[in-house]
Amino acid sequence: MDKNNNETAVKMPIWVLLAFSSIHKRKHALILIWASILFTLYSLPWPQFVNSETVKLVFLIDDWSWAAMMVPICIWYILSLRWMDNNNGWQNL
Repeated sequence: MDKNNNETAVKMPIWVLLAFSSIHKRKHALILIWASILFTLYSLPWPQFVNSETVKLVFLIDDWSWAAMMVPICIWYILSLRWMDNNNGWQNL
């Protein structure tokens, strides 16, 4: 699947296309990955680890459902970035 329908472009897998369909620069992909990592850390159930009222007010998530979803998403973005780097995907956009 070509992102720009060019004959000489690298065939981009659908999983990479879905991850970075509206991202055209590596810098923006890195910002997306770091934001996802930060949200993953936020989504850990911190009130279960630290018994503090302040922590309970700041970190509202008290179960593992968000973290269980965010970890695979972060891995997907990182693997997509790695594929783009290894296959010169940023040059073909």
